[in-house]
Parts: sequence; structure tokens; C-alpha cells
Amino acid sequence: MKKLTAMTMISILAASISMPLAAMAQTGQAEIQASVTLREKPSTSGAMIRYLKAGETVTVLSEVNDYWLQVRDSAGRVGYMSSADKYIDFMAPDEAVSAPSVDNTNAVAASSASFRSGPSTSAERIRYLKTGEPLTIISQPNSYWYLAQDQNGVQGYVSSDPKYITTNYSGGTGGGSTGGTVQTPATNASAAIEAVIAAGMKYWGTPYEFSSDRSTTTTFDCSDFVRTAFREGMGLILPADSRGQGDYVKSKGAVQTDWHNLKRGDLMFFMSYKGTSASNYAGINKSTATITHVGIYLGDGKILHTYSTESGGVRTSDIAGTHWEQRFLFGGSVL
Repeated sequence: MKKLTAMTMISILAASISMPLAAMAQTGQAEIQASVTLREKPSTSGAMIRYLKAGETVTVLSEVNDYWLQVRDSAGRVGYMSSADKYIDFMAPDEAVSAPSVDNTNAVAASSASFRSGPSTSAERIRYLKTGEPLTIISQPNSYWYLAQDQNGVQGYVSSDPKYITTNYSGGTGGGSTGGTVQTPATNASAAIEAVIAAGMKYWGTPYEFSSDRSTTTTFDCSDFVRTAFREGMGLILPADSRGQGDYVKSKGAVQTDWHNLKRGDLMFFMSYKGTSASNYAGINKSTATITHVGIYLGDGKILHTYSTESGGVRTSDIAGTHWEQRFLFGGSVL
């Protein structure tokens, strides 16, 4: 083997330093291989945005370091995930999924405006829209926000203020102080639910308080937390208490009494705690039991909720083999 001279080694090093970062880091579309956390920062201490699920496609925007990737999910949310091979696999160019085409543009950004992951100024900003950029308004969850799709197929929320957007959209708004509906087409239901879960996750650790003040987000009880997540995530105003929320879900159609049949984003309703043993719940007619707790099903046997001061506030819990499984009454979608 020919020995490299010092001058040759210096030349190679100089070339690598001058190489554009994009050429050194792999980007493009990739498939999630196992459930992994999407975080706001490239660190395990970064706040959780949501769980990415196996089989989900993401766009890798950059390689932050040897351990973290910056990615964008199908709903347009940008965050950071582990770069370990067990979590992600890059797609070959012929496997990549092209962005959905937009052929029914009905709006134009009137000025630079924030494009957000939820209908709230506190929701994560996906990016800034450019003046004159065409958009498709999908729905209007309330008087202040539109759910829109850009020309790359990314969905997000933009202010309905005319100084930010010009549109001929006339689909109406959702609303109502105790019920309310959101005009979200079935094709966009998944994105809406992910926005709700992301809105809930940002309150991780917020203290529990029974009968919390519905006008603040400094503390939550179970139904207040669920109501806040849906209000901020998709502009849907649910009833203020868990029993009213249960009635609302029942009004939308069939409910599930086996939690294994629930979908991500469904609400779960529970009866009072009577102990950890299954025998403590034997013989109870759950069809007539009183709802005392509600949470949001995340999939993979986990629930996002808040239930006591001692538990640490907003958190996730496993369902299988716990009292949550024994206390479960029914669950279903609000959509």
C-alpha cells in the first residue's frame, strides 16, 4: 500500500472541510421502523411533540449530529428523532412518495404569515408563508383560523385575518360552547388528531387540580386537559366535563367497549377506582357505571391524561394489565 504523504493528507482534509454539509448528510424520505419520540430539540430532554409510528413516512431535513435527525412528518410538523437504524430507514428514490397534488387552490397568502401545526398562536410554527403563495383552504375550525394545504401537500393552520390571507372559501366554521363540530374531511382526520396530540403533549407535567379553572392552562383535571388539547389542536370545543364528553362521543356513532379496538386520538372513559385487582370490578354493569375519568388514546396501549396530584400531572400511562384496563367503560372518536 502506498504511504500517504503529509501534503496529500492535508489536501484530503481540506476537501472534506469544503464539502457542503448537504452532501455529507443523508436527507430525503424515510420510513419509521419502530415507534420513536419526535422531540422539539435534539436531546432526550427536549419536549415531546408526538410518537412517530412504525410504517410512517417522514422527510429527513438534516443530520444534526451522529445521534439526531431533523425530520418533518406528514402533517408538516418539524422535530428531532434518534438516527439509530432500528428507528429509521431511508427510502430509495424510486420508493419515495410524492407530495399530494393540489388542484383546487382557493386562497393566496396576502402577506407573510405563520403556518402553524394547530389553530393557536402557541402552536408550533411550521414555517412562514410567502406573500402571493397559493393555498387550498380545507376547513375553518373557528372564526380565527383556517386549516390549509400548501403546494407541497403540507397541512397547517393560518390566521383568517384578511391581512394575512385572501380566499373565496365559504365552508363555514365549527363552534359551540358545549358541542361544536369541525369541518375536517376524512382524508385530513389523521392530521387533525396528530395536531390534538401534539397540543396535549406540550402540557406534559402540568399539575393536576380537581375542578380546575377552564379559563387557564396552569393546572388541569382530566376533562379540562382533554378539552384544551382538542380546542388548541383542531378548534373543537368539547363539553366541559367527562360525562358530557362521553355523551358527545356517543352522539357521533358507535363506541368501543374493548380498548384494543380504539384508534389513535379516540377518547377513553373510565369508572371509579376500586383497586388494582380484576376481581374488584367483577359483576359491575359497566353499561350503567358513572364516568369519572377521560383521556386520549395514543395507540400502542398508552393513554395521555392527567388524574392526580401524586402522579405528576399530565403524563402517559400503560393500559394493559393495570387498573385502567379494569376501569375502562367505552371509547370512541369525536370526529
